Amino acid sequence: MLLVFSSRATMSSLISGEFSENDLRFLLEIAAPDLRDKIGIIRGDLAFAESILENHATEVVRRLMLMKTDDMLVMITPRFLFELLIRSARKEMATQAYTMERTALERIPVFDAAEVLRFIKDDAILKYLAGMLNSFTRIRSFTLRVRVRKGVWRRTRINDMDIGSLLRLCETTAEERRFDLYKRIADLCLFTVGVFPEYLNLNGRASTTGIPMISLRHGWSGEDYEEGGRRFYRLASEHPNARVLRLNSVLWRLHESFGLAKKPLNFISEHYLEFRKGNLFSGSRDVFDS
Repeated sequence: MLLVFSSRATMSSLISGEFSENDLRFLLEIAAPDLRDKIGIIRGDLAFAESILENHATEVVRRLMLMKTDDMLVMITPRFLFELLIRSARKEMATQAYTMERTALERIPVFDAAEVLRFIKDDAILKYLAGMLNSFTRIRSFTLRVRVRKGVWRRTRINDMDIGSLLRLCETTAEERRFDLYKRIADLCLFTVGVFPEYLNLNGRASTTGIPMISLRHGWSGEDYEEGGRRFYRLASEHPNARVLRLNSVLWRLHESFGLAKKPLNFISEHYLEFRKGNLFSGSRDVFDS
């Protein structure tokens, strides 16, 4: 069975990032207008394009924040937007001594800014996070026949924004085909605690099963999401497909440093996307507003 959110690509397309001509045109218009007529050359030199992006990310983000979300996405791709936001957040967080831990009830200062910066300075991590955020702009759902017991099958609706349905699918999928599921479940945990922490229920009870059944609709806590994220990033990193795709190292670091990985996403959510999340992640409305 090939899942619709399957990742059958090389490392270069998964975490290196490829910018469209419109992305580069918008970047150069703001950051280096004298280079606009050399866009073809710059597009072929990813390192040079990224140096411009790194040096001018905050400036470009400030311009973008003056635009309506729909107008913004006509000008640039979501993937490019998220890399801009993470690079800008990385620069702004470098001036802070602490990060803010946001929950449904309160905001708590945590003095871990230096650790977060060391983590996010890894460009492989930065690009993975940008690609992960981009994956949640297109929510997919489909129906599968799932074996309940010998001779009994049931049609089940799978939504790749719903962890409960993904976990149920994981239980009926052969181990050699579980990589995409492991990765998606882990990404969904990180996306939730990073981008939508205000929806987490602090009083939710943790599951006593081996695999935490994490679902907003069932009141699972932020601790459940973090536990699930670490667990499934570890499972994904140890799967043979992770090494084939050269993602094992990045996934393992996300397992080890899940608490740090959510911090730049929290910053982006609060400072850049607070009133835009519903438009950028339109599929999330059904889950987070239910």
